[in-house]
Amino acid sequence: MHCPFCSAKDTKVIDSRLVGGGHQVRRRRECNDCHERYTTFETAELVMPRVIKQDGSREPFHEDKLLNGLHRALEKRPVSTEQVEDVVHKIKSKLRETGEREISSHLVGECIMDALKQLDKVAYVRFASVYRSFEDIKEFGEEIARLGE
Repeated sequence: MHCPFCSAKDTKVIDSRLVGGGHQVRRRRECNDCHERYTTFETAELVMPRVIKQDGSREPFHEDKLLNGLHRALEKRPVSTEQVEDVVHKIKSKLRETGEREISSHLVGECIMDALKQLDKVAYVRFASVYRSFEDIKEFGEEIARLGE
């Protein structure tokens, strides 16, 4: 890694620690030339499958879309940032474990609903009401009744 201060090629790692629930490595580095110190973060680059949308178009998996959907469903709910990050990691792992190069948006939505059902039932109902496009109060009530089973 090049030093961000003097662009020297020779740096050394002073300290390494796991962060982000063990999904990232934080490294403290020092330049051998100018002796400045800086921090880097290392994460594994894992290839996510492409998403086949309902209209048949294909697009790369976007973690920010996943996060936005979760944040909307979890708005004003007692769920920590760490819990949300854990859910995102589990959903991404589940999608990668399919072994498929392409997955349907329906599968992504079902994974999100499964995770929300375990995390927060109110957030689950919020997400499901939009995702499944409930037409009337009866469908909404049926979904809530299934939660109680």
